[in-house]
Amino acid sequence: MTEPLVDRHFLEKLERLTLQWRKSFNGLVGGHNKSRFAGSGQEFLDHRNFHQGDDLRAVNWRAYMRFEKFFLKTFQIEPRVPVRLLLDISASMQSGHAPGDFTKFEYARRLAAALIYIGLVRLDTMLIQPFSHRLLEPFQCGGGRHRFQPAEIYLRSLKPGGRTNFHEIARQYLSEYPQRGLAIVISDFLDDGDCFRPLQYIADFGHELLLVQLWGAEDREPTGNGELELIDAETDQHAIISVDDESRRAYTDAFDEHAAAVRKVALRNAGRYAGISTQMPLEEAVFGPLTMAQAGV
Repeated sequence: MTEPLVDRHFLEKLERLTLQWRKSFNGLVGGHNKSRFAGSGQEFLDHRNFHQGDDLRAVNWRAYMRFEKFFLKTFQIEPRVPVRLLLDISASMQSGHAPGDFTKFEYARRLAAALIYIGLVRLDTMLIQPFSHRLLEPFQCGGGRHRFQPAEIYLRSLKPGGRTNFHEIARQYLSEYPQRGLAIVISDFLDDGDCFRPLQYIADFGHELLLVQLWGAEDREPTGNGELELIDAETDQHAIISVDDESRRAYTDAFDEHAAAVRKVALRNAGRYAGISTQMPLEEAVFGPLTMAQAGV
């Protein structure tokens, strides 16, 4: 029997969470995040005078019986914003983990499953968009928690491979999804090219960014001393380097600078960022760094 990506006990805890966005996306209605605009939502907002052509079904007939005047009930419109989860399944997501730890790819699938479930509980429509050197076949789900199993099956079917190309991803994303929305990107953000400008392009076109950076233990703090042969997981290029305590510290500092640059892209565009080690238990990651990022902490 295939092990679920997230167990039932954890799913029950996720039901208290909500995916949030900060931007105002004009013209998008429905969903769970409240708007100040009046319309045909579910939560009562106020009354207004009846005008010719208004829907009689919205008339408050009790008020009419009392005042002999038509009043129309108005309700809170709840904006339905497209939520798209871009999931990095490139070859580098299989590297950098210590023995016994989840790979970044395995961890990313579990994290994606948790976020999808949170959205489905709140009746969001979620799009899972895997990518490596290009956007791959997406999967859309919505309609409540009972639609979670097909999404989980889809996530389990994904296989890692390919070389990351954020420039091509941004170009395709903006072409495929012109309607602005919340773009959740789960990735290690390791690209031979520049990942910062492509992410900036997505933000410049009005999409809100939630960047979730994953790293394995060896990604940030490599082990070993002496001469080591490194093999690039995506290009298969080999390099021999000499490693000592000083060079490891320099490497960790460079990694932290890269993570800070990814975070800066999100924050300067009114987005959010969460950095998560694959050694962190998934539940702790969701209720810790990810929840704090959602809250803007």
